[in-house]
Amino acid sequence: MALTTIMGTMRRTYFVEHSYISRKFYATKADDKRPGTQSTLSRQNIKQNVEGYFLTKFIDYVKNYEMVLEKKFPAAMNVYRTFVIGMKDLYSDLKQYVKVYKIANTSTLHLRALTRKELELYYQIPKDMKKVAPVFLLSALPLANYVIFPLAYMYPRKFLSTQFWSIQQRSQFQTEFLRERLQYNMRVFRFMQTKLDESKNDTQYKELKKVLGMLGSGLHPSVVQLLEIHEIFSRPPFSLESLPGHHLKNLCGLHGIHNGWRKRLRLAEHAFVIHHMDLAIRREGGVHNLSQDALIYACYLRGLNPTNLSTDMMVDWLKQWVDVSLMIDGNNVSLFLHLPILIAYNYPNNWILLYNKS
Repeated sequence: MALTTIMGTMRRTYFVEHSYISRKFYATKADDKRPGTQSTLSRQNIKQNVEGYFLTKFIDYVKNYEMVLEKKFPAAMNVYRTFVIGMKDLYSDLKQYVKVYKIANTSTLHLRALTRKELELYYQIPKDMKKVAPVFLLSALPLANYVIFPLAYMYPRKFLSTQFWSIQQRSQFQTEFLRERLQYNMRVFRFMQTKLDESKNDTQYKELKKVLGMLGSGLHPSVVQLLEIHEIFSRPPFSLESLPGHHLKNLCGLHGIHNGWRKRLRLAEHAFVIHHMDLAIRREGGVHNLSQDALIYACYLRGLNPTNLSTDMMVDWLKQWVDVSLMIDGNNVSLFLHLPILIAYNYPNNWILLYNKS
């Protein structure tokens, strides 16, 4: 109720102020054109001065009205400000997304025509719209906005997109989301171990066995060792087409993807977009050219907890990821989907995040 009252009052105040100033402006312009107009202290001038004084006071009151509302309705003003700023940011991102989408679908290069930032927008905006669309649709129902907006404000991670989050909330929610994804790490790794015996006749069996042994011992394989086994992920039992449903479900959880129907297709599309982000990083000069914020986002997206990591550590890890990603094609996309295990499973930061809930 308080939020609706504030918005209505501010709209009425703006209308009154705008209408009154417009009348005074055009009236003054008309008086200036009359022949014989004098600037002496007349009855009309006194009236105008008095009206101008009260108008000035009224404008000052309007300017400070937000502060008055802030004192009287602090909680309602926080909700109001969150939605106003969030809507502006969402609208701006949507306009940019439309441009990016057109480029991706009209250019002969498709996603290769996009920059890294444009690819991140291309990846994120559909997720944001799926989250906020129900909120906006339900709020259009009679009296529903009195319930929907406060509820969305109370649970922003569930009902609002990133445009409505504060800087602190973005960091907090990214960390919570990654913790939920890391819970699938061990299940995916165990599956790889159980399926190892089925590939005994494969030419890269020994190399894969060595890699999984290193992971089981708390180590990570090098980029060279991973490139030596990339072909085994294009053949059963590790190819994407041959993976069973329960493992596809775990992979969806590992990558933060909805695990409903068409899991295989969604995993392939997810890998495709992230792979093109990696290609864009190379085109734009490499990992070391990324800003601090871009490095943090890239690590979160790919499955590494960047909290308290130095810039050099993030760069080194992300460079390994990109080096492997650049060698992946449509046949061995399964290697890309298992990459968070192969190069981040034993990372101390991930274990700390997973088991230290504080």
